[in-house]
Amino acid sequence: MRVTKSRNVKECLHGHRVMLRALEVSDFPEWKKIRLENIDWLTKWEPTRPAGMPDVINDRNAFGARCNARDRERHLGSGYGFGIFVEDKFCGEINLSSIQRGPFQSCYVGYWIDQGHAGNGYTPEALAVVLKYAFENLDLHRVQVAIIPRNSSSRRVVEKLSLREEGIAERYLEINGQWEDHMRYAFTIEEWNQRKEELTEGWIS
Repeated sequence: MRVTKSRNVKECLHGHRVMLRALEVSDFPEWKKIRLENIDWLTKWEPTRPAGMPDVINDRNAFGARCNARDRERHLGSGYGFGIFVEDKFCGEINLSSIQRGPFQSCYVGYWIDQGHAGNGYTPEALAVVLKYAFENLDLHRVQVAIIPRNSSSRRVVEKLSLREEGIAERYLEINGQWEDHMRYAFTIEEWNQRKEELTEGWIS
C-alpha cells in the first residue's frame, strides 16, 4: 500500500485504483451532490438523523463540523474516516470507528459508495486498503463489520475478501427507524498475516 500526504499533510492511502483521504470542507459540493443523488440508495441502510441534529447533506457548516469531529477522532486515535476517490473523483466513504485499545485492540468498519460506482470492485479494494492500514499502521488486532442481512450489496464487499462470518446479532442497530438484525463479520491480524500477500496483490499493489 502506498501512503502519501495530501495538501493538508493528512495521509492518503492508495490501492490499485482508489485513493483514500480524510474529507475536507472543500469537498462539500461534491459530497452533497453524491449524497443527494443517492438518497434512496443509502438512506434505507443508515441510522435515523436525531431530531435537532444539523443536516450535514445540505448545510456546509454542519459538514465542516463533521470534518472537524473526524479530525479530532484521528488526533485521539479513536477513529479514521476516509473519502473514497476514483480518478480524483469523490464516490463514497469508508471509516474505521470505535477503536478500542487495551486488551481488545479492535474497531468497526463502515462504508458506502455512489450507486453509479457500485459493482466495480472499488469498495472491496478500499476495504482491503483500510485492513492493511488497521493492522500494519494502527497495530489493531481485530476489525469488525456489521451488515443488515438483506443488504446484499454490502455483503458482497466482505464476501469478495472472504472475511469470516460470525453470525447474527439480533436487533443490533437502529436503522431508518427500525431495530435491525446484523450479520457480523470479522478479520484478525492472524488472518491478515496469513492472507496479506493474496489481498495485497489482488487489491492494493
